[in-house]
Amino acid sequence: MNVALWVVIPYIALTIFVVGHVWRWRVDQFGWTTRTTQILESRILRLGSPLFHLGAFAAIGGHVLGLLVPASWTEAVGVDEQLYHLVSVSAGTVAGLMVVAGLGLLLARRLTSPRVRRTTTRADKVLFAVLTAVILLGLTATVGKNLLGGGYDYRATIAVWFRGILTLRPDPDLMADVPLIFRLHAMSAWVLAAIWPFTRLVHVWSAPIAYLWRPYVVYRRRTPLKGAAR
Repeated sequence: MNVALWVVIPYIALTIFVVGHVWRWRVDQFGWTTRTTQILESRILRLGSPLFHLGAFAAIGGHVLGLLVPASWTEAVGVDEQLYHLVSVSAGTVAGLMVVAGLGLLLARRLTSPRVRRTTTRADKVLFAVLTAVILLGLTATVGKNLLGGGYDYRATIAVWFRGILTLRPDPDLMADVPLIFRLHAMSAWVLAAIWPFTRLVHVWSAPIAYLWRPYVVYRRRTPLKGAAR
């Protein structure tokens, strides 16, 4: 069971993630978009979208640091485990609350705005459900276990297991005694990775880098000519 959960499923999810993006690009380039609904409703979006995206960026940055950077590296630059724990828990809690607030506003917007609700596809509904599970499980692990509970050093187990997956040296035994909330969070993240290529999340790979050097687009107001017909 450990091998199935912590070796087979991660590699299946990673394969779908990579192959799915290639397939999506080859057959659905015109659908490779955020499918924005800003023109339909902007009041709630103006607050919910920045909260969600800024919180998500911070949370992703924390995951990259916690999972990919070994503890020995941070200790080598003078960051001991106590300081790392303090920073990661406080920053992770703030980021998690921002993501939850932003996602809550975006979901409420889709439920309360009939025009936005009509644009919601089945893929969107699945994505929002999985995103909600990933975020709430992650926030519960951070607040419930590391902030209010006795704490858990995930860098000694989960981070080592995750790096083993990426380096093709998986060790499922590392996940055997991990608290349940962390295992549920990890498994929901693999589900998110598997559905990623088939949802609007593909837009994260289409950052408008060319905007940095392209010419400005100048807009001018068109004034009606004197004497022109109505």
